[in-house]
Amino acid sequence: MSAQWDPQDLAAIAAAEELQISSRRKDGSLSPPVTIWCVALHGFVAVRSAYGADSGWYRRALERGSGRINAGGVERDIVLQPGDHLDHALLDEEYRRKYARFDDAIVRTVVGEHAHPLTLIATPA
Repeated sequence: MSAQWDPQDLAAIAAAEELQISSRRKDGSLSPPVTIWCVALHGFVAVRSAYGADSGWYRRALERGSGRINAGGVERDIVLQPGDHLDHALLDEEYRRKYARFDDAIVRTVVGEHAHPLTLIATPA
């Protein structure tokens, strides 16, 4: 993984309901931001594609590997990496806890076996 999050920044991102994410193009510009859910756990920020591997933001983020997030008053350039090695059961629990006020059908788009391979870790660039 890349650099560690500042604890205050991580807490602010964790407390934010949503995160704006952009991926960095080859020319250095940023793609338009997309609003997604995120969780912070054990010092990292995780994001998942609710609409599968073909979702545009997810494909771009995975391919490009860098971008920028904005959440909870924190705006940072980031490195994006697959979260294959994570404890997905813990991530699922955190998504369910954080987004419990939403209908279960919506939360299920980002938890469970189908969502695990769609997990990316965002770390400071």
